[in-house]
Amino acid sequence: MINDWTDGDVDGNIVAQDELERIEIGLLLEGIYSISGFDFRNYLRSSLQRRIKYRLSLEGLRTITALLEKVLHEPGFINKLLNDFSIKVTEMFRDPSFFAALRTEVIPSLRALPEIRIWHAGCATGEEVYSMAILLQEEGLLEKTKLYATDMNEYAIEIAKQGRFPLKRMQTFTKNYLKAGGTKEFSAYYTTDHDYALFHPDIKKNMTFAQHNLATDRSFNEFHLILCRNVLIYFDSDLQSRVHRLFFESLSQNGFLALGNMESIISNQKTHYNDINCSERIFRKSMS
Repeated sequence: MINDWTDGDVDGNIVAQDELERIEIGLLLEGIYSISGFDFRNYLRSSLQRRIKYRLSLEGLRTITALLEKVLHEPGFINKLLNDFSIKVTEMFRDPSFFAALRTEVIPSLRALPEIRIWHAGCATGEEVYSMAILLQEEGLLEKTKLYATDMNEYAIEIAKQGRFPLKRMQTFTKNYLKAGGTKEFSAYYTTDHDYALFHPDIKKNMTFAQHNLATDRSFNEFHLILCRNVLIYFDSDLQSRVHRLFFESLSQNGFLALGNMESIISNQKTHYNDINCSERIFRKSMS
């Protein structure tokens, strides 16, 4: 009987600890939202939990409440968490088959437009934006295209504006570019110093970078193509639904939406899109 009682008590403490952590995370996210306006309350908790524990380890803190105290009372500390929470995993011509599909199945439809507007939502440090600019230049469309690139992370935006990427990554980027159907020597698009590849000004002259939070901010233009790849997987179903509405409202009639390879159109919006390439997650807003 004593052993049974002890086991039950231990289980109860485990449940209580999990519930306490859930409450602490909720309070932390509310604090971040109240102070900064950045809303992570509908991000998947499993993803946030990993990033929060990473920050706890770096700071040598034992509780999430201690993190909240630093957010509330230590100037500038919140920027560390905002940087931790943002998504920065990217590379140029990532998923080459996706860019090959853009070239053959989307670009021909954009060619007839007098002006092309493209939105890269959640652009991180900009590798995808520069990839798109190179593709458009090779297709003779860059001059009439406006590329809008947004991210919630101000630091990432500043990096993206520079068009400067570590030279050690160029081998991977070059392989991706060739697999994506690139038609030139990839090195023709940049110069180098000892550490970085610096992309030519003519590649980035039609780019506009700005801070934008998909969780809270509204549409700011009408676009012919929106790319938001491998971002929605970090959102819960309610936030995914809100962001899908934002994209639908931001797309021109017959505009294209490109998602990540683990993402798709939510069920209540599927009738508003036609599948262009299911395997590459490219959809087109329906005329109906």
